[in-house]
This record gives sequence, C-alpha cells and structure tokens, in this order.
Amino acid sequence: MKIAYFDCFAGIAGDMTVAALLELGLPLETLREELDKLPLSGYALDSSRASRHGVSGTSFKVTLLKEDQPHRHYSGIAAMIEASSLKPRVKELAQRIFRRLAEAEAAVHGVPLERVHFHEVGAIDSIVDIVGTAIGLDYLGIDKVYASALPFGRGFVQTAHGRLPVPAPATAHLLQGIPLAGDIGEGERVTPTGAAIVAALAEGFGAPPAMTAGQIGYGAGEKDFAELPNLLRVVLGEVAAARDEEEVLVIETHIDDMNPELFGFLMERLLQAGALDVAFSPLQMKKNRPATRLTVIARKPELDALSSLILSESTAIGLRYYPVRRITLAREVRERETSLGTVRVKVLEGGRVTPEYDSCREIALARSLPLIEVYRIVERETALG
Repeated sequence: MKIAYFDCFAGIAGDMTVAALLELGLPLETLREELDKLPLSGYALDSSRASRHGVSGTSFKVTLLKEDQPHRHYSGIAAMIEASSLKPRVKELAQRIFRRLAEAEAAVHGVPLERVHFHEVGAIDSIVDIVGTAIGLDYLGIDKVYASALPFGRGFVQTAHGRLPVPAPATAHLLQGIPLAGDIGEGERVTPTGAAIVAALAEGFGAPPAMTAGQIGYGAGEKDFAELPNLLRVVLGEVAAARDEEEVLVIETHIDDMNPELFGFLMERLLQAGALDVAFSPLQMKKNRPATRLTVIARKPELDALSSLILSESTAIGLRYYPVRRITLAREVRERETSLGTVRVKVLEGGRVTPEYDSCREIALARSLPLIEVYRIVERETALG
C-alpha cells in the first residue's frame, strides 16, 4: 500500500501541495487535461523549478487570464465537481476537502452550510489547488495520507473580510484537533486550503508511520521566509498490504416517531457528509413501541457535522457516541474491461475482486439487464484478470 507523508515543517498551502505532487511525477499536461473536465476557464497553469534557502523544489502557479472571476457558493462548487467527468475517487477526495472548508466557513460566519459564500477559497486558483490535489493523489496511486504537526503562525493577513489575525479564523477552526508545532516566525504558514487538505485527508498526525521511504518531493511556497525554507516536503512510502486497523466512532440513536420515508434521505446525507457506514436496525423501545436504531460509523473529525445532520434531519433529540477499533482489508478501486464495457471493481487483499454496485447499476440500466446478471458477468470476467 502506498502512503504519502506530508512534512509541513514550514506550513502547507494548496499550491505547495500540487507542486510537491508534480515533483513526485504528476505530469503537468495530465493535470491540465483532468482540470479541463470542470467548466472553468480564464486561467493558465505553470510549473517551474524554485529554490528556497538553497533547497531545490517545484513551484506551481495559477494565472488568471481575466480578472472578473465569479465568487461561488459551496453548493455550486460541489455540484460542479459532481457533474464533471472526473474519476469517482478524484470527485470523492475533492468533495471531502471542500466540505471541510465549507464547514469551517459556516462555523466562523454563523451561516448554514448551503449559504457559505467563498471568496478567496472560491476563486479559480483554490478550486484548481483542491481538485488538482485530488487528481495528483489518484494519479500517483496514493492510498493514505499522513501529516506532521502544523505551525500556527503569527501576524496578520489581508482577506476579502479585511485584515485578520494569523491563522485566519477558518484556518484556526480547521486546526482544531491537529497537533501544532512550535513558533517558526511571522507570516501565514498554513492557508485555509492547506489546512482543509490535511484536515480532510490525513489519517494521523505527528511522526511518520512505519514505512519504506521512496520518492521525496518539495513544493515551494510563493513567499521566501527568512527563518527557514518555505517548502512542503512530501515523502512517498510503502507499507505491507495487510489489514488496516484504526480507531473510529460509532454514533447511535433510537428513533420511534419518524416517517419511514425520511430514513433514506437521512442515510444519503450522512454518507455525503463523510460517514464510513450507515445502518438501520429494528428494535422495541419503552412502552413496547417499534423503533429504528440508527448506527453511523465515522472518523472523529466528522463527529460534529454528522451529529448536526442527525439532529436536524431526524426526529432524534439526542445521540451517543463511543470509540471502537476496526480492522479492514486493504483495498483499492480499479477499472476493468469486460464484455459489458468498463466496470469499476474493488480489488481486495489477496487479489479478490468485488464489483462496485454503482458501476454495475449503470450498466444494468443502460443495457436493460437484471442487476444480478451484470454482477455474475463482471465477477466471472474480472476473476480471470
């Protein structure tokens, strides 16, 4: 399994992340071709060599070809990504980052998530940085991301909301629960986009996990700080393809007074918000009432968002959560050619292949075939390699 360790000794920004992925092997032309799948225009991409304190790295720049770029709402950005022809994993990663960013903005400005209006983050360059990061991680085959502690920074930064303290309020919100490093000087060291990337994607923070180190890429930031090189170091590593173990949360509540038609929508919202799994099970409650137990499995950073969803999208007036350990088989989603066309499948430890439901469903509808028959064909043909 391939992992990436983000060594944020000088901080992290969106352009630094894309730059490091370019240095690690993501072709600039591939990045352009993939970004062209979004309905964006009026910008150009450039990558060049850069040096910070004598250390060579790659810089990445987005140049606006027209100044009048629209500000965007979170709902519009999410819809744009979802409607594109980007690969499913790229969409999922980009959506996860943007949602974390939107949640932070909503909390800071005291507005509902759907009304979050992006300024800097909604600009072309930030959309490119976030979606470009997702493209790079997918292209390089990176399965998991880990990160070091992040510097807090000092001073002030000029934003669309005026002069704000470093880190900017949205960045500070995203840094909650993330280990912070010591003082490394004045200036914005972690941008909102950079904070959202690691907050949404990192499996853990601190020292690098046990791994066999491979390539190392340096992404150069735009500024050249006096105290230390303004670089993001990304280390690629390999770990044995074994069972993954991690700590997750189980969130539960019992519901006995809700219209059953609403449960399906609740499940959709929870999965879109980052839940790892959602399940309903029948039970009998006090006064012998038939009821439904809602069980959600999630990672700790998603607790607040998922709890808010449960309490707003259901009749529950409370919930409970507790940590558990889970073990999962290592897996990755790949595309395989079959007699029915290109199908997405999960490849599990030991080479076992299981069809992806959504992909098989699309084929079943397009060809007017029974879904079970599509499964049988895909299982038979992908098992042959």
